[in-house]
Amino acid sequence: MRHSKLGIGSLLGVGIALAGTLAMAPDSVAVTPDTATLSFDCGSYGSGTATLTATQNGTDATISVSTSAISSPIDLGENSVTSQLTMTKNGTDTTVFSGSSNPAIPAGGAVSTGPLTGTVAPGDKLEGSSLQVVVLGITATCKATSPQTPGPFVF
Repeated sequence: MRHSKLGIGSLLGVGIALAGTLAMAPDSVAVTPDTATLSFDCGSYGSGTATLTATQNGTDATISVSTSAISSPIDLGENSVTSQLTMTKNGTDTTVFSGSSNPAIPAGGAVSTGPLTGTVAPGDKLEGSSLQVVVLGITATCKATSPQTPGPFVF
């Protein structure tokens, strides 16, 4: 009988310790929504919809972009597209996400780029405003022509 009381007491102590550890663990950070769409006009390079996918790890954030606004003139290898996505931050400032990472893109395929990296602070609200894509030394500058839906990313 003594062993069962000791076992239950030990089990109860471990449970309380685990609960305390979980209560002190930092909250998981997440961006919401994690996916949004908006439209871009890229001048003579085209126009269309873009899908933005965001992730967050502390103050580091990444955004991947897939857009029908720009299509590749030829097959493009991995990591051959350089991009800068400018985001309106909290309605008054801007922040830039940049990178040279992309999947292989077939001729005529929609340009996908990212993850583009940037820095965020808790509570930042970011909405896409422009995208600059450099392919084979040619720069396409795209301006957002619609609000981001379902709304800005909140970090």
